[in-house]
Amino acid sequence: MHIPTIRHKHLLIAGLAATLAWSAQAVEIVFKPVAPDVYAYVGDTEGRTFENEAINANLGLVVTPAGALLIDSGASFQGAKQIAEAVKKVTAQPIKWVINTGGQDHRWLGNGYFKFQGAQIMAHADAEADMRARGPAHLKANAPVLKEKMDGTEIVLPTRWLKDADTTLDLGGVAVQVVHRQGGHTPGDSMVWLPQVGVVFTGDVVYVDRILGLHPVSKTKTWVESFEALEALNPKVVVPGHGSVTTLAKAQSDTGKLLKALRAHMGQAVEAGTDMSTAIKSFDARPYQHLKHVEVWLPQIANLTYLEMEQE
Repeated sequence: MHIPTIRHKHLLIAGLAATLAWSAQAVEIVFKPVAPDVYAYVGDTEGRTFENEAINANLGLVVTPAGALLIDSGASFQGAKQIAEAVKKVTAQPIKWVINTGGQDHRWLGNGYFKFQGAQIMAHADAEADMRARGPAHLKANAPVLKEKMDGTEIVLPTRWLKDADTTLDLGGVAVQVVHRQGGHTPGDSMVWLPQVGVVFTGDVVYVDRILGLHPVSKTKTWVESFEALEALNPKVVVPGHGSVTTLAKAQSDTGKLLKALRAHMGQAVEAGTDMSTAIKSFDARPYQHLKHVEVWLPQIANLTYLEMEQE
């Protein structure tokens, strides 16, 4: 019989400590039901960290008799593996389809894992140029944050590009409509609408609880059009891109109202010849003070909106 030496015991203890440390630093992905056979994972509303594995966004899962649909694939190959394991706790159905709702890293950089598993990966064609252009920058930015958790992550584009404003798919007998109005937060932003249960996964068309983000690729004009398409659906349940599962009224309060207010205010300022600094300072931020990070992000998104209105 083998009797462990003191050195072996120390190694076992060290290994156990390392495992526990990894577990403490790993994001816990749990899909919770929002309708029959429809689930959502609500991600961290903070920035990208080693602990949250840059899955600081919401994901969706739809279970059909012929397989599972995953809405967004996470920010890395390793993160995608964890997403797949979380799906197994909900259903024995394999992930047969993946829809990327936009060109932000946590929407699609896990594609490689699911492509390797044989899934069909879809996104709107307007996302392609953005994914190709910014994909390398996403990898570079996430590398020092995620470290070894980026292992195996490569740029893997969708295998099917959707080209219409509204694309209706029959996935295992479930009607799934992909709604696209030239994006907003990113050019490829799309929503996944499940008319049979009244649930919509909005991707980055909707932020609740935290303030929305704007980037140089963002366009508030088309974002408003995307939001109006959401309103036309009149969903029972809204799963936003960021923040808690919610209602259309809350989405209007935290995203739609803010977008329209920014465009109206900055548009008037540009037309009147008001300088950017004055326009930003005079914007009424009081209705949005409840949103996380408003003090940091609002001046920046006001700045970008002003510049966009100048170009228009």
